[in-house]
Amino acid sequence: MQMPPDFDGFVELSKRVSPTCLISFERARYSVPASFANRPVSLRVYPERIVVAAEGQILCEHPRLFDRSHRLPLRTIYDWRHYLAVIQRKPGALRNGAPFAELPPTFRQLQELLMRRPGGDREMVDVLALVLHHDEQVVLTAVEPALQAGVPTKTHVLNICIA
Repeated sequence: MQMPPDFDGFVELSKRVSPTCLISFERARYSVPASFANRPVSLRVYPERIVVAAEGQILCEHPRLFDRSHRLPLRTIYDWRHYLAVIQRKPGALRNGAPFAELPPTFRQLQELLMRRPGGDREMVDVLALVLHHDEQVVLTAVEPALQAGVPTKTHVLNICIA
């Protein structure tokens, strides 16, 4: 006798993604990929996480925040990967954009070096965009030897990625 499938218990809500690629739920905001800005999505609320879906596919998942105090400011969970399309059009947003405050330390170190020279924002955006084509860990691992060799450039990182 075959067992029935596990019960997938969630509450589903319809939401519209803001122009800043966020959805709000219970005094918290969660980022959504930029391609869904100003569009309707389905929010699946689980006890420990929230899942955002649209067009029959899962777009992203975040741990669920529980901050119900109205005295505290709204908390926001960003995933910098959701904003890659935005910074490719506007590389300057990388400098002070809230989604990029939590970049992995290796990317942060590269960013500090690249931003010191002209065109550094565009070059950093190109390095970050490598995660669209390569596993993020591969890109991070490629940045480390580029930093150690004193050659923090997108060309050097790319050459290590494809080697």
